[in-house]
Amino acid sequence: MPQPASESPSHSDVAARAERRWAIVMLGIIALLVAMVVFTGLHWAMMPPSRVETVDPATLQLSGEFTEANLGSAVEPDGSVTVRIVGQQYSFTPQCIVVPAGTPVTFRVTSADVIHGLMIMGTNINSMIEPGFISTFKTTFDKPGDHQMPCHEFCGTGHQAMWANVKVVEPSAFTQLADHARRLTCDL
Repeated sequence: MPQPASESPSHSDVAARAERRWAIVMLGIIALLVAMVVFTGLHWAMMPPSRVETVDPATLQLSGEFTEANLGSAVEPDGSVTVRIVGQQYSFTPQCIVVPAGTPVTFRVTSADVIHGLMIMGTNINSMIEPGFISTFKTTFDKPGDHQMPCHEFCGTGHQAMWANVKVVEPSAFTQLADHARRLTCDL
């Protein structure tokens, strides 16, 4: 039944109800987001990420897999390639990495000092590198080419100059290089 003109709601009443509805919707969204943060925080606290590897950043270059002689690309017995890289202010070691196209490549990367970022342009590789932890990721490069590898986490005043190169070569050219050296970098 229509209300008489004298009983119709005023504009301020309509606005107040609309504002109350939107406030309730926003509180619901905020409550949902807080619940998601609490759930994921508790879930990850009980179930840490798998395959977390640690390394002592103070001694990583003295012994073990991240000594200078072990950095760069190495052919594994199964034919895949493992690349070991150390990030430190303000460079990656080695500065240039050689990998074959069409071959599975595993990157193992760590930091000697602060948090760095590693991103290989033109690929989906994008990872943070934290001191004390080894970041591991796998990829296969489809075709030969050169890719820049900048640090994308601000690591200090020289950050803008921290980058390296990934040179993807034909598998036959990589095999020829690998026959002459145990670890490969662009310097060979």
